[in-house]
Amino acid sequence: MTDVSAKPSAAEIMVWLEDVPDPEIPVVSVVDLGIVRAVAWDGDELVVTVTPTYSGCPATAVISIEIEETLRRRGIAKVRIKSQLSPAWSTDWIGAGAREKLKAYGIAPPVDDARCIGDLKNPIVECPHCGSNATEQVARFGSTPCKASWRCRDCLEPFDYFKRF
Repeated sequence: MTDVSAKPSAAEIMVWLEDVPDPEIPVVSVVDLGIVRAVAWDGDELVVTVTPTYSGCPATAVISIEIEETLRRRGIAKVRIKSQLSPAWSTDWIGAGAREKLKAYGIAPPVDDARCIGDLKNPIVECPHCGSNATEQVARFGSTPCKASWRCRDCLEPFDYFKRF
């Protein structure tokens, strides 16, 4: 158990949580994705506020368990996961480093407003394999509900695109 007089800081705890991978995309952490909103002490209990990528995300329960286990291994006896749905999670919360990790892993990161043609349903998506913009959506849903299946017309490789929310 952590000595109450020597509680780790919120910043230190956030560093620990950077080691908790997203169960669906293990190359990025729950901190990288912006799922962990805040950590704060409430007496001797650590409250970790999380916002799932969407309310029906099947990985939410696993993420909570992994956060709790990580913190308990670090000596924190009392952990409470607080779910916060408002404001809703947004792909804008994915940091630049996480976007590069996604691309290196073969997943096209969400595009910004400037790369959308008319609306978010018709983005210009860069192939994470060759960098070409000659890409097309194959299916609205990919390996997980937050991704769509795309392919590159230049290198002919399929890839997932992390949809913008």
